[in-house]
Parts: sequence; C-alpha cells; structure tokens
Amino acid sequence: MGSRAARPRIGAMPTALVTGASAGIGKTFAHQLAARGHDLVVVARDESRLEALRAELEAQHGIRVEVLPADLADRTQLGTVADRLGDRQRPVDLLVNNAGFGLRKSFIRNTVEEEEQMLDVLVRAVLVLSHAAALAMKERGAGNIVNVSSVAGFMSSGTYSAAKSWVTVFSESLAVELADTGVKVTALAPGFTRTEFHDRAGIKASQAAPDFMWLDADKLVSDGLADVDKGKVLSIPGVQYKIAAGLLRVVPRSIVRKPKLVRRHRPNKD
Repeated sequence: MGSRAARPRIGAMPTALVTGASAGIGKTFAHQLAARGHDLVVVARDESRLEALRAELEAQHGIRVEVLPADLADRTQLGTVADRLGDRQRPVDLLVNNAGFGLRKSFIRNTVEEEEQMLDVLVRAVLVLSHAAALAMKERGAGNIVNVSSVAGFMSSGTYSAAKSWVTVFSESLAVELADTGVKVTALAPGFTRTEFHDRAGIKASQAAPDFMWLDADKLVSDGLADVDKGKVLSIPGVQYKIAAGLLRVVPRSIVRKPKLVRRHRPNKD
C-alpha cells in the first residue's frame, strides 16, 4: 500500500481527510472541500482513481492532495489511516467518514463473510477513525468529525440499516462527550442520492424509490457542510427526508417493521 505524502509548508490551509473519496458522495465532499480551500487526504481502495482525483483537484483549486489508498475492512490498512489522523506534525482539521457499500441480498442470503466485511467498513472503521481523530483534535482544541449515516438507520431494513443506526447514535454520543472541547461531531443522514452507489450494489434507481425521493449529491453535501458550519449534531438533507425521519421516530415500531416498507427502502447512499 503506497502513500503520496503532502509537502509541509508555512501557513498551511486546513486539511480534511475523506474516506470513500474516489466516487459518489465522498468524491463530492472532496470537490467541495477543495473549493473551500482545504488541503485533502483522500482515502479509498482504488489508487488509480485517487491519483486522477488528486490531479483534478490540484489543477482546479490550487490545493494539495495526499493520496492514501486503503481497504478499510483490512485492520492493518485501517490502522495506517488512523495513524495519519493522529499525526501531530500534519494535523487533520476535518474527518469525513464516508466510505461504505451495501449488499443487494437479505441477511441470511449473504455469506457471513460478506456481512462482516460490510460491518467492518460501516461500523468498525468509523469507530477506529473517529477515535484517532477525536484524540488528536481534542488535544488541539479544535476540529470536526462528519460521519455519513443514513435515513435508513431510522428504519428496520437489514444489517445496513442497523449499521447506520449505530453510526447515528455513536455520533450523537461522541458529540456529547466532546462538548466544550472545541471538537464538533455531525451525523449526516441522507436518503436516496444519485451516485454510482446503487449501480455497484446492483440496485436499479427506478426500483428503489420514486423520482421525487432522490437527492442531488452536490446539494446534499453543500447542505451537510452548512449544517457542520452551524455545529449541528444531526444533519438530514432534503425536506422529504426531514419529514420522513421525523415520522419514523414517532410512529410505532410495528409500523416501521412492516415488510412492504422494509423492502422499499434498501441501502441508500455512499
């Protein structure tokens, strides 16, 4: 596993580390943070795509991009990313835990190895990287952690839904723990978003949700970053999903568990 180290300089711009940066919402985060003037550390499995992204961002925005290829389901490679977050000489001001994927089949139709890999990426990686970032940021008295969750976490829709529920509750808990330290934590919980995520999961957009339920990735990320700027702990982009999330939190769980509702809302974001 290789790494292109960022060159130290005087008066460095703030640095953001984005996981799952080579595609989808993560790539959109990278573009918008670069436009804001952040230097970047981009993390994903595909080094060639990360290098292409680096060239594009540096040319367009005049910022510096460090390429850090890693499979977050691999504990050694995950540890390398955690070490980068804890590097006192090259501080990371903003962590975006975005990497993720969904499984098309239901729990008992998947192998346990497939389910464990998804859990490692959606849950364990978020835990490990948030821990490393929180320690380093608390020591400096400033920083932001953004954990990309999902409206699916308010539902009862398989292990993806369960993992995203964990991400939301974990983020809220960490925000309370870090209150008054200068470190802010935001759980970003989008709904269906137009990216290549569904193609990779083998899910047709027309089958997943009606057109009005789909979010634009650029708008989603800009709204999410606006909520981060405001210090919001939970960000739910899109009026339709604010309403949906509100209803899902108050209706009886017996309704949330309805098979028809569960089948209609399979994995939704990264």
